[in-house]
Order: sequence, then C-alpha cells, then structure tokens
Amino acid sequence: MMTHQPKFPADIRRLWLAKPEMRERDFARIHDITEAELLAAHVGAHVTRLDIDMAAMLEALPGLGEVMALTRNESAVHEKIGPYENVKYGAHASIVLGEQIDLRIFPKKWVHAFSVSKPTGEGDIRRSLQFFDAYGDAVHKVHMRPATDIEALDAFVARFTSADQSAGMTVVERPANKPLIAPDAELPVALRDEWSRMTDTHQFVSILKRFNLSRHQAVNLIDRDYAWRLDLDGVSQMFAGAVASALPIMVFVGNDGCIQIHSGPVFEVKPMGPWLNVMDPTFHLHLRQDHITELWAVRKPTKDGHVTSLEAYGADGELIIQFFGKRHEGHEELSGWRSLVEGLQSHDQVNAA
Repeated sequence: MMTHQPKFPADIRRLWLAKPEMRERDFARIHDITEAELLAAHVGAHVTRLDIDMAAMLEALPGLGEVMALTRNESAVHEKIGPYENVKYGAHASIVLGEQIDLRIFPKKWVHAFSVSKPTGEGDIRRSLQFFDAYGDAVHKVHMRPATDIEALDAFVARFTSADQSAGMTVVERPANKPLIAPDAELPVALRDEWSRMTDTHQFVSILKRFNLSRHQAVNLIDRDYAWRLDLDGVSQMFAGAVASALPIMVFVGNDGCIQIHSGPVFEVKPMGPWLNVMDPTFHLHLRQDHITELWAVRKPTKDGHVTSLEAYGADGELIIQFFGKRHEGHEELSGWRSLVEGLQSHDQVNAA
C-alpha cells in the first residue's frame, strides 16, 4: 500500500491557528490532508492518541450515558442523541441496538482513534472521541453532551491512552476504485431470477458478490418490477409526506466502517441552500441534495412481502443515503410507506413532460 505524504505537524498547527473556527473536515480538504492528520498534529495539546481495542471500547461506551453519535460520508451527516445500548461485538461486524443509537460497525476499518478536548470561543471545552480508517477518514465520532458521565469518559481515555503521544501520523493512500466489469447480455435474466427468490433483504449483498456487481449497477440492470428511477426531488417529497402523516421511517447513512440508522417519525425538516436538514430533538440529518445524481425506488422480496427502499446515489455511483418504512422482522411493510414511495414522480415522467 502507498502511504500519503504527510505535512509536518508544526506546519498543520500553524495553518490551523489562522482559521481555528473552520470545520475540521473543510480545513483538511482545503489543505490536502486528512482529518485524522489534522488531529494527530495536535497530539500533546488538546488531542490524545488512543489505542484501538474494539471489543473493549464498545463494551465501555454505554458507561458514558447520553452522547451524540455521528456517522457521515461526503454527502450526508447522521447524528443521534442517546446512550449506547445493547452492544454486541463481532470481529467482522458489531452492532449497537439502542432505542436511539442504532449502528452496524465493521471493526477492521476502525484503525486510528483520538480523544479531543477542543476549546470553544465561549470558554467551554468540547469533548469527543473520534475514530478513523487507515486512510485518515472519519468512520464514527462520539460527542459529549451535558448529561454525559465525564468521570466515565476520563476513565475511558485513561484506559485506552496510547504510549505513543508524538504529534503527527502517516496514513495509507486510498486506492482508486477498480473499474467494474461490464455485465454480459445474459446477466439481467440471471439477476432477476436470484432477486425474485430473496426471502430476506440481507441476501442482497450476497447476490451482488455472486454477480460481481455494485449496488448501483444492480438497480440499473434489474427490470422495473423491482427498481425504477425517480425524480431527484423525491427525497424532499418523501420527507414532506412522512412529516405530514407522522409516518415512522428508517434513515441509513454509512461509510466503509459504520452505518448509522434512525427509526421513527421525523418532525422538523429545514432546507438551507443545498442542504436538507432534519432538526428533531434526538435526530439530526444534514443531506447535500445537490450531490444526488440518481434516486431509485427499490423493491426486495422477503418472506413477509416485498420491502421498498428509497436510495440516493452520487456521481461516483456510491450510495449516499437509504430510506425505508419502519418495520420489524416478521411484519409486513407499512402500507403508508409503500404508497408514499410509489406515489413519487418517476424520472421518466419528468423527462417526458
């Protein structure tokens, strides 16, 4: 693996002093570094490097009490307020199944960790735990709240503090995406056969692997009985309908290391420029609608009837955000959700107008 050529920590700190109010992610992008490198440059000041021990860390997180959990990708930020509950560790995949914080965690992607105590302009200290992948990109963050157990946080940091508290770090260069193999002419028939025999939505990932397809390729290849393209305004229309009917929905935002899920109704949706924002008491979402280049309605068969999702993709074909109606295993999909998605304007309708 190639390594990213780091800037000297002193240079990063000097640049940061000129714009300390800037968001870390924006600063990192402007200066061609990663967010992890920005934090590592401040180790010994307001940042402490931690050693990763995923099983022990996940076991300890519930002791913090109420926190704000944040998972994001380039186009969507998902924030949930509450405690970590019902944590189950697995080396390949771990889960957090709390009433508020609901996560699917892929531990091998959690490579770097820091405790951050960032001074604010008001004289307060904003504390967080931040986790990054080998490429220096954030996979998950835990921000402290007024109700957080600070003694438990101090014990967490002391327990996992690394012996290496030198400033700076080296991250791995993210490889270019491998070009996807063009499907042969017979593939849509075989794909439909496999797709039609699904009994659980989780089988979809296995189907993608079997045919060497991306999710985006699959929805484009499958016939319109199972996926159809929608007008890009469909996300706003869906939120308007869900708010008006108090319909409980599920909102999935993820990256390579973590998927974070909201389940329940949404109440306060505020567009602001390119951003669509949900600002509810325990759930915040910030979605760059201008990053969405394709929006799809997707049906997957299950033993409880088909399940409908709304899936937004970026220009690179990567999934930005995914929506479902709230449902439990063994129960049919909410008819209100199905009607809402099926009533959204299709891409073909808009182009024909």
